[in-house]
Amino acid sequence: MTGRLRFSKMHGAGNDFVVLDLRDGTPPPSAGLCRALAGRHTGVGCDQILTIESPRTTGAVAAYRIWNADGSGSQQCGNGARCVAAWLVRDGVSATRFELDSPTGTHAVDVLGDGRYRVAMGVPEFEPVRIPLVKFDAAQDEYDVAFDEDTRVRFGAVSMGNPHAVVEVASVDDAPVARIGSTVQQSAWFPESANVGFAQVLAPDRIRLRVFERGVGETLACGSGACAAVAVLVRRGRVGRDVAVSLPGGELHIAWPAADAQVLMAGPAAFVFEGEWIA
Repeated sequence: MTGRLRFSKMHGAGNDFVVLDLRDGTPPPSAGLCRALAGRHTGVGCDQILTIESPRTTGAVAAYRIWNADGSGSQQCGNGARCVAAWLVRDGVSATRFELDSPTGTHAVDVLGDGRYRVAMGVPEFEPVRIPLVKFDAAQDEYDVAFDEDTRVRFGAVSMGNPHAVVEVASVDDAPVARIGSTVQQSAWFPESANVGFAQVLAPDRIRLRVFERGVGETLACGSGACAAVAVLVRRGRVGRDVAVSLPGGELHIAWPAADAQVLMAGPAAFVFEGEWIA
C-alpha cells in the first residue's frame, strides 16, 4: 500500500485501535503495514487495526476485520466492535439499533447514548473442539494442565468467536500475567493460541480482569475476554448473569441472560484523533 491513508485513532476502555475505512475498495493492510501502524514509538500506536468494509449480509450496515499489532488476523474484538459502531454513527448511520458483520458472524448493536454501545457477542462455545483446545473430549468447568515443568495452571476455556483461557486468581494485582499468558499461548494445547484472562471475583455482580491477548500482549481492556471470563465464571456458579467487569482501562458491563443466549457487552467507545499515514 502506497500513498496517503486516512485513519481514526480510537479506544474502548483503553484498548486502542487504528481504524481504516476500506469501503472504497482499498486493499487490506499487509502484516508489515499493521506492524508499522501499531508501533508505539515509530507509528501511530495501537493494540489492533480495524478495517471497515462493505457488508457481507443483507441486513448489516458494514463489515469489519481485525488485525493484531504483530500483523496477524483476529476473529473477534468486542472493544473494536463498539469503536466500529461509533465510527459508523459519526459517519451517518442514524439507527439506534443496527447490525455489523465480523469475521465470525453478524452482531446486533444498540446505541445507548453518552458514547456507549451494546454488542451481542454470540453464544459461548465450551466444547474443546470448538475452542479449539486439544487432548480433551468433553467440556469441563475447569481444566488442570501442566504446560511445562514449572507451569501448572487451572483454567476455564471458551470460544467467543476466538479462543480464551480464563484463570481465576485471588488478586489480579499479583497475577503473573505475562509469564503464564505467554506460556499458555505458545503451548500445543491451544493450536490457534488463546487470549488468557486473569479474573478476580469481588462479588456475584463484579469482577476484576486482566487479559494477555494473542498477537498483542497485555491490554488495558479486552471485550471478548470480559465476555469469556463472565461465561466461565457463570458456569462455575461464581457470579450471576449480570456482571460489571473492571479492567485496567475502564469498566464493561456483561450480561448473559441464559445458557443458550448471546452474551451482551456494553461499554464506551471514544475518538482520540484523526490522521493521515503517508507510505
